[in-house]
Amino acid sequence: MRFELLRQRVERAERRVESCMDRAQVHRQEFGQAWRRGWSPGRIVIAGLLSGFLVGRAEPLSKVGGTRWLQMLGTVSSMLASLQAAAASHEAGEAADVAAQEAAAANQNVAEATGQAPVAPVAPVPAASDPLRTRAPAPAEAATDVSER
Repeated sequence: MRFELLRQRVERAERRVESCMDRAQVHRQEFGQAWRRGWSPGRIVIAGLLSGFLVGRAEPLSKVGGTRWLQMLGTVSSMLASLQAAAASHEAGEAADVAAQEAAAANQNVAEATGQAPVAPVAPVPAASDPLRTRAPAPAEAATDVSER
């Protein structure tokens, strides 16, 4: 076979593969949209009730100890809540740092424009509701809004 003929076959095959990939991507997006539209609140409630009934009817779970499962679920949910609170606290701290840097830069720009000395930054004042708090709350404390002192 000639080289040119082989090159044309390869190009045709590449175009077919690209068109198949494009169609697959479109079908995947349509499926995802249909899946999200299909899960209406009523269907979610029905699925939850049905799965709860089936789990309640399963004998092996009652022999293992249903209270252990509930304790484990409670522990996992507490852990997830504390992780979310820690992430939110971290993001808030980063946002405060960025805001402080922007304020310092703006203060410097104003001072340069007016020819005056920049104003010294002021330390943040603790919240009036809890004047004794000098540290950030632990993730579990932030999640439950309860601190042990």
